[in-house]
Amino acid sequence: MTARAIFFSQLRGACPGLSVPMQTGDGLLVRLLPIGTIPLDRFRALCAAAGKYGNGVIEITGRGSIQVRGLNAASAPRFADTVAALNIAAADGIPVVCNALAGLDAHEILDATALAADLRRALARASPGARLAPKISVVVDGGGALSLDQIAADIRLCAQLTDNGVALRTGVGGDTTTAAEVGLVAPGHGIAAAIRLLEVIARHGCTVRARDIVAAEGAASFRSALTGLLIEDAPTPPARVTCDPIGLHRLRDESLAIGIGLAFSHASARTLERLVDAATAAGATGVRPAPGRTLMIVGLRQKAANPFADAAESLGFIVDAADPRRDVIACAGAPICSSALIAARSLAPRITEIAAPYLGGSRQIHISGCSKGCAHAGQAALTIVGLPYGCGLIADGSARGAPFAVVAPNELPAAIERYFREPAHEDGHV
Repeated sequence: MTARAIFFSQLRGACPGLSVPMQTGDGLLVRLLPIGTIPLDRFRALCAAAGKYGNGVIEITGRGSIQVRGLNAASAPRFADTVAALNIAAADGIPVVCNALAGLDAHEILDATALAADLRRALARASPGARLAPKISVVVDGGGALSLDQIAADIRLCAQLTDNGVALRTGVGGDTTTAAEVGLVAPGHGIAAAIRLLEVIARHGCTVRARDIVAAEGAASFRSALTGLLIEDAPTPPARVTCDPIGLHRLRDESLAIGIGLAFSHASARTLERLVDAATAAGATGVRPAPGRTLMIVGLRQKAANPFADAAESLGFIVDAADPRRDVIACAGAPICSSALIAARSLAPRITEIAAPYLGGSRQIHISGCSKGCAHAGQAALTIVGLPYGCGLIADGSARGAPFAVVAPNELPAAIERYFREPAHEDGHV
């Protein structure tokens, strides 16, 4: 990456990497995909750079990336130079996402860190990115307790135990339940399999995703691409026991990691620096962002875990898996995002307060500034979407769905309470 070669992404759907920041309502936004554990001093330096060169707002995305907001044309290259010197993030290119505790998880059956690193290097050499859609991604799941089952990707490589040892189950175009299965390959063929599958997508054009191909013609072309690599008579994957990222996790070296959530996916750089201070005092060694808008603080000892959790909670972070803020997903909203029509993030705390008794399990609320639904592509029990003429309320759907009612922002609290107390009516009243 050459930081001075930065240009601004104007393409709809493009990913805002370090070299291609995206223009938003509060300036330029960049997204980083960290590699491995970020030492605490380097994470502090990243926070300081976000405050110095941006507006000091840092976000953790649903896929576990770090976003920094409020950069400008002059400061974005300097921020990129700082991050490059810290050596904490993968270079811009096809994102390869692996488990949050890859290489550390006591339950992992394959070191996803090593496979992901090798795949990134192979993709850099093969350079297929220019022929692919901007948001193409690959998941490498090592089979640990913190799974990537809910993360959709174009290519999936997921470790599975078989009678003959560990194999990689390959899938395309979705998460663990929606992806089309291609078959099992040996771990040593994982990189070749991923590149071949990406080539299938590339042959269909630079705007096509794996799910588009599967929808149009099935998965036959993907299976054909892996001829000679697929393991015959692949067994059905066994049921997998996973755990919530929020809370304590025992690591291979008998130390602990603790997952804490960022309320509504964001925190100020200064608050994160204070979190680093608490982690340092507790003897932690580093930080890893995780899917689900979570930070993993790693290297803690048992006696320090609870005091650190108390300190994190006092700073406003989520330390309880049952915290209702986890069930309210909000994008940045207006005026932060130039596409947003409502102040989604500002509305989130009050909406959470009202809806808390009705949330939990699979019941979530999604507050989206516009119909793109960037923060949550799937369905939610209730989606609130910004429209030119008010806030649309969508039941059991996504931000692109048809509202059953439209209310003014100041009417939202009462409308939400009525919605959860009484089922929505087809006539559009709540």
